[in-house]
Amino acid sequence: MDWITGIQNAINYIEDHLTEPIDYEQVARESFSSSFHFQRVFSILCGYTLGEYIRGRRLTLAGTELATGKEKIIDIAAKYGYDSPDSFAKAFRQFHGITPSQARGNGAVLKSFSRLSLKISLEGGNIMDYRIVEIPEMVLTGFKTRFTGTPEDRQMQDHSFAVTTRLKQYILQGLAHDCDTVYEVLTNFSDDGYDYYIASKLDPCIRSDFEEDLAEFAKQYEHITIPGGQYLVCETKRCEYPTMELEALRKQAVSEWLPSSGYQLRSAPEFDIIHWFYKYKDDEVNHSRYTELWLPITKQ
Repeated sequence: MDWITGIQNAINYIEDHLTEPIDYEQVARESFSSSFHFQRVFSILCGYTLGEYIRGRRLTLAGTELATGKEKIIDIAAKYGYDSPDSFAKAFRQFHGITPSQARGNGAVLKSFSRLSLKISLEGGNIMDYRIVEIPEMVLTGFKTRFTGTPEDRQMQDHSFAVTTRLKQYILQGLAHDCDTVYEVLTNFSDDGYDYYIASKLDPCIRSDFEEDLAEFAKQYEHITIPGGQYLVCETKRCEYPTMELEALRKQAVSEWLPSSGYQLRSAPEFDIIHWFYKYKDDEVNHSRYTELWLPITKQ
């Protein structure tokens, strides 16, 4: 079973069961992959989670039924999995911008979230440098937030978090004796978002002293365990702002490398390492900064 067919099977299964409870494990089985792998690949490629897709499709169909039919609102709410008219009305308004009752009106403007359909096209032929690295368990120290909402929302949250936590970042860099390397960790993925850490790799002795000497202050930080195992590692190009290249690299890795590799993503944190350094020559700055993407993988 090829990867494209498996993904389409999963989408078809979702569409055939939109009026029923949908088991994510069963959706993944339709694609012949693990639940974590399918959901993570789906969100990377589409820019929204599996739950957001299902919710958008259900509210689209509910809107059409309200505008064109005579079924009671309470019955449509139950049909598409809402426990109460109030929860349905709230979700409906957030999606369509109007209430279910207003959708009954002649000429009401509704939003449509279209069904996904994979089309085979000639793509690829790109060169992507990569390596597969097996590492032991690693402990990082950092601080986190949780990113939620649309990709645009998460981008704004990312920028705000980076700007407002400069002091914490500088303290970590000082403790690590490394001002040129920053770790970013993404973990605890769910339909509402994921946890995001800014972190550094501290010497175990420094980590211990940090907790003892700065007990209250140290509570602002956490230790993040990165499980040992195999990782797909690939790098952005050297440029002034490598983090802006990261999302495209992530999509390339899961859309081009994974399907033909015999590997799939495993349930573990994903992280990247930003190398922020400059080279000076003849009073000119040569931006040699880049980001390494580390995706946890396992043999299928």
